[in-house]
Amino acid sequence: MKKILLPLLLLSSALQASEKDDLLNTSSDIVNQITTGVTLVGAATEYAHQGDALSSGTLSTTAHISEAQVDAYNQALDNFVNNYQPYGDVKAVLENKAMDELDLMDEAIGRFTEAVVDMSTVLQVNERIEEAVTPQQEAEVQTFVTESASVLQVEQETVDTYNQSVDEIETHANNASAYLAVAGSEEAVAFLEQGIENANTTAEQTNIFYDANAQWVAMGYNTTRNLTAVYLNGNDNMGLDLYITEADILAAGSESEFFQTSPVAQGYNCFMYNEGCNEL
Repeated sequence: MKKILLPLLLLSSALQASEKDDLLNTSSDIVNQITTGVTLVGAATEYAHQGDALSSGTLSTTAHISEAQVDAYNQALDNFVNNYQPYGDVKAVLENKAMDELDLMDEAIGRFTEAVVDMSTVLQVNERIEEAVTPQQEAEVQTFVTESASVLQVEQETVDTYNQSVDEIETHANNASAYLAVAGSEEAVAFLEQGIENANTTAEQTNIFYDANAQWVAMGYNTTRNLTAVYLNGNDNMGLDLYITEADILAAGSESEFFQTSPVAQGYNCFMYNEGCNEL
């Protein structure tokens, strides 16, 4: 989804910015031509009555307004009327914030994955000790652990990275989901747009944030201390009720590609050496 969203969001932002710029540029082109024409006519009213100057006879062509300039201006005018949003695009702001969170989540996932791979030897030990059901097998595991103790030990630094990254992943995932949910709700977007208009500012100048404790996405303004908030727990009429149980979250995770291709799902030997893998 991220790969699909990114070019669309960039395109949306570019179009929004260009509508005003296009109208400014195309209107300026025609204004410049009119200015040249008015200046030329002003000069003509002077020297024609005085009989003291002549132009080349083709100077007037420099004041001509071309058909291309007219078409460009009229198209820019139409785009500005139909597409430009003077109070900004709050939906695009929300989606861009979600993209930022997804980028941060991906970075944290990279650190998390490295930590999991570093600690995958714990899985190897766990599998071996679980499979050891006779004294001889237990002795073999003991020998293995003794001979490999230096590489089987877990470093606290790795654990710290693991703990911190899994926290960051949950935070960024929740932030991204919250912003995308609000951006995908026509009612919520309209509600926020009205708040922006009432505050006489633009969406790009607001401060939008997800508050896990309050269970809302709130928007603060640069022109007032008021907040406009959209609840994500079904406590308003926006119809957004996103919170689900931990069991549901973990059940969805167990079906994910990330989990299915991990060492805990595939087993140590399958993940590390592609040995003993079961057909999925």
